[in-house]
Amino acid sequence: MKKPPAIRTLYGHVMHELGQRIVSGRVKPGDVLPREETLAENLGVSRTALREALKVLSAKGLIASRTGVGARVQEERHWNQLDSDVLAWRCASMPTDDFVEKLVEMRELIEPAAAASAARHRNAAQLAEIDAAYRAMDAAQTLDAWTEADVRFHDAVLHATGNELLHSLFSVVETALGAFFSLSARSAGDFKYSLPYHHQVLEAIRRKQPEVARKVMLSMIADSRDNMRRSRPRTRRKASA
Repeated sequence: MKKPPAIRTLYGHVMHELGQRIVSGRVKPGDVLPREETLAENLGVSRTALREALKVLSAKGLIASRTGVGARVQEERHWNQLDSDVLAWRCASMPTDDFVEKLVEMRELIEPAAAASAARHRNAAQLAEIDAAYRAMDAAQTLDAWTEADVRFHDAVLHATGNELLHSLFSVVETALGAFFSLSARSAGDFKYSLPYHHQVLEAIRRKQPEVARKVMLSMIADSRDNMRRSRPRTRRKASA
């Protein structure tokens, strides 16, 4: 699974700390952040580092700064939802039911069509990569190893479409999908429960059967959704309307 970017700078540390507070809901839309001097002192950084962090958060749509008002947290609709940091922060906290459902819907729209396209267009090297990812899933002994191989499998399928736009889209949402695959596997008890589906997708792509690949991928996603729904506690946190 793709991990959040390494924090190499002081302002990066501040940016991640504030970003996590906002995305997790600890700081809510409409809230005004403390004045610069107060916030910098609380975080133990210089005002210069703080300002750099606030600029980045503003570019991601999380805050808006106005003269005389300060930095105010934006509504979610203004956030850059496909930004890798924003996705990582959402996945770092327990994802809401609403967020998980949206990830499932995104997968339903993209991955069955991608599997069908891969079955039509894949070459020998691309098929070999899908096969290698499947074998890594089969050999996985831990949830982390399984999740890494699972992400690799779906990445390889999109790469086999020959459509660089689809492949680029996957790289953007890789963090979120990695978290989804991990949640799905964990909720099943046996994290390898979906291995037969992956094998069927692999074989359909190997045999150049687009409609079979499409249907199996759709069934895999539906089964994952149903499994996660069954495992949710009734008191699970939900997103606000």
